[in-house]
Amino acid sequence: MRNYLIVLLIIATGSMLFAAGWFAFGEDQAYDVVVFGGEPEGVAAAVAAARNGSKTLLVAEEERLGGLMTKGMLNFLDLSTDMDGNPLNTGIFQEWHERVGGQVGFDIEAAETAFHELVEGEENLTLIAGAELEGIVKEGSQLVGVKVTDAEGETVAVSAKRFIDSTKDADLAAEAGAPYYIGGEDVGVEDRRMAVTLMIHLKGVDWHGIQLAAKNGVFGGGSVNGNTAWGFGELHFDYMPHFKKETRLRGLNIMRQSDNTIVINALQVFGIDGLDPESRAKAIEIGKEETGYIVEFLRENFPGFENAEVASYPEELYIRETRHVKAEYQLPLSDVWEFKDHWDSIGFGGYPVDEQATSIEDYGAVYSSPVQYAIPFRSLVPLKVDGLLVASKASGYSSLAAGSARVLPAGMTTAQAAGTAAALSIEEETGFREMAADKALIHELQERLKQQGTNLYPFELAYPYQGEWFYPQLKALLNLGLIKGAYENKMPVDEPMAIKDFTLILNKGASRIAGLAGSDAKPAVQLSEDETELQRDKAAELVLQLTGEELAGTDVWKQAISAGLVDETLQERLQENRPLNGAEAYSLAAAALEKLKNGQ
Repeated sequence: MRNYLIVLLIIATGSMLFAAGWFAFGEDQAYDVVVFGGEPEGVAAAVAAARNGSKTLLVAEEERLGGLMTKGMLNFLDLSTDMDGNPLNTGIFQEWHERVGGQVGFDIEAAETAFHELVEGEENLTLIAGAELEGIVKEGSQLVGVKVTDAEGETVAVSAKRFIDSTKDADLAAEAGAPYYIGGEDVGVEDRRMAVTLMIHLKGVDWHGIQLAAKNGVFGGGSVNGNTAWGFGELHFDYMPHFKKETRLRGLNIMRQSDNTIVINALQVFGIDGLDPESRAKAIEIGKEETGYIVEFLRENFPGFENAEVASYPEELYIRETRHVKAEYQLPLSDVWEFKDHWDSIGFGGYPVDEQATSIEDYGAVYSSPVQYAIPFRSLVPLKVDGLLVASKASGYSSLAAGSARVLPAGMTTAQAAGTAAALSIEEETGFREMAADKALIHELQERLKQQGTNLYPFELAYPYQGEWFYPQLKALLNLGLIKGAYENKMPVDEPMAIKDFTLILNKGASRIAGLAGSDAKPAVQLSEDETELQRDKAAELVLQLTGEELAGTDVWKQAISAGLVDETLQERLQENRPLNGAEAYSLAAAALEKLKNGQ
């Protein structure tokens, strides 16, 4: 049966919505599953849907499959192992990984070939490459079709029973009306722009020279393992960028390809809007010019680079963050910290929570280094749009948790689950939202994933500070990104808190709470450079100030208790004016910020 559709222009959003009247779907343009996005996640989702019996179409925006891994030249993988020491991410990711050598680094041409081989090996799978999304078709909240223009300029309307968005920026989901936030807006940080990276592709480099430099401590030394090298962190301080406000060189991640060229992930470019084509183009031009200065510096100062030359430039940037789609479950940072399993787990994450720097004054942060954690199916189900899953770095993760979940192995794992779920939901005639609440159907999905190679099992792991009296408060601060455990998952809970550090938590927390409330109110507590130990009464004075309480008399501690800022545990612990340790300071700060939030 044909569905006839009329074009309606939604001027306010700039999107095209097609509804009943003009446009007709042909029978040859009807699919079970349409996957949008030629990134590695898109390949995994499409292959999984096809293998599970669905007539599948993969719509890729570029002619080359692999996106960031091919056009962006990001060929250094973020691999993790699970609690038993086995590869964390398996399934279709592992198939692809084995095709490119099974190492941390891979050849870019081999990666592209492997992606195409996976697609071409599926009879149920059709590829449209070099396509552009022109509009979407909805029936109520149900996404039922898309209109795309292919590389030859031919426009076609495609219908499907289920859709998967595996674009870098959730382009299809955004066009379809799924709610999202950008960057750190979910923690009250507007216009946060993590550094983007232009990979550096060089020829004429002596690998043996790099090995010796790593061993001999050049720029702090590094490590070499097969075709990869990393470290040399002192470059961060020793190299002075040409674009002083826009760029920075951090320590090097180096991968040697089979043609003896190398690719380096190290150049940070700041202030770039990843959703703006002009901003992206500007970053590429800055990156290309800065690369020339970097190569000149390395020739003169880094053994092995004496004859280095630029081999080529990537066609696109490594953009770490743009949209985050709001989903049925927004994976919080605390789930990563707690190594949490979920009843609807579809795969594991395990990479450290890495927030990249946002400016030359910022050095980024590592909030946690998990053993492993589960990624729930609900995090792939966007709010307000039916018939659609989002399987990419833009899935339903908090902006902080995305620092871990965004990496390629986890992304391909969740994408395989999305493709499998799409096929299963068609078989069972059940929508994704209903499926996300159906334990029996989720169990069936999990069994299929395990049968098809996904590393998936229930687990329970103890996590840092579990059961401690102060953990609820620590968790609240963690989810706002106000404290971090770094690679050791360790907070200074037993160490004295300095006034400087306490005011930073209060000031930053108040700013974020104001941002979440849409307020431009300035924090009542200003930053301090005072590194002396935080005394109980000074802490009380600061939290009273933060929450807008006027100081009355000299017994500020008693006033803080009366204001509801001190729970019984803290009252018991702090019966005299003494220095606070980290746990006590966290507890007091969390209470003050909670009161401030409730008063917004």
